[in-house]
Amino acid sequence: MSDVLAEIVKTKRAEVAAAKRAVPVEVLRERAAEQPRPRNFFAAVTRPAGELRVIAEVKKASPSAGVIREDFDPVAIAKNYHANGAAALSCLTDERYFQGSLAYIDRIKRAVPLPVLRKDFIVDPYQVVEARAAGADAILLIAECLGEAPMLDLLILATELKMTTLVEVHDYESLIQVRSHVGFPHAGYQLLGINNRNLREMTTDVQHTLDLLDQVPDKSILVSESGIRTREDIERLAQAGVHRVLVGEHLMRQGDEGAALAALMGR
Repeated sequence: MSDVLAEIVKTKRAEVAAAKRAVPVEVLRERAAEQPRPRNFFAAVTRPAGELRVIAEVKKASPSAGVIREDFDPVAIAKNYHANGAAALSCLTDERYFQGSLAYIDRIKRAVPLPVLRKDFIVDPYQVVEARAAGADAILLIAECLGEAPMLDLLILATELKMTTLVEVHDYESLIQVRSHVGFPHAGYQLLGINNRNLREMTTDVQHTLDLLDQVPDKSILVSESGIRTREDIERLAQAGVHRVLVGEHLMRQGDEGAALAALMGR
């Protein structure tokens, strides 16, 4: 784990402890039970097979880039993504490092019909229930933040709540650790993500996905994340059989994120 990631995880555990004192998990479970059934994030991203599907990200800032989008309106951005072909949305909910908010998920879902992933540093079952109570249809689980047993517990809980999980790895070692659990506990609830960001150098390169492809058991559920900026990047991945991508910072830096998405998709 990089120093930056370790710091974020430490902060997140403190935030979760405070949240548990403020709102008991039993209350969150009641709220989650009152939510409509999750939208099918897995189907939105994987179907139809062999066609490009983009998870477009709603993201104001990051630790490496600082503020990415000054004129940040999550609902307007989500609408623009939907109008220009996004298959699903990723929403940053971490407040301290990404200037996100859990409240954005409900606001976005009221405005567009796409399924929404809660993108955060999930290290505790409390956050999974919290995500469902907030209306999230899917969650991100970062392998480098979790041991094997905690990862499996979170996967089971997410499946019980009918949510899709995007299990993200950054390196070869993490991929080897999680690949035997792809599709656990039930197929149709889990995606595998390869993040192209080097956590130590904070650089990105889509070649990273291509370098790890031989170790991926099922490319149909593989999502390439980060560093995707051009139509050529999309085509390189497609030629290797990778048709699902998550794009955030590149789109957020454009004056019209919807037009930028359309250009990436070749529209």
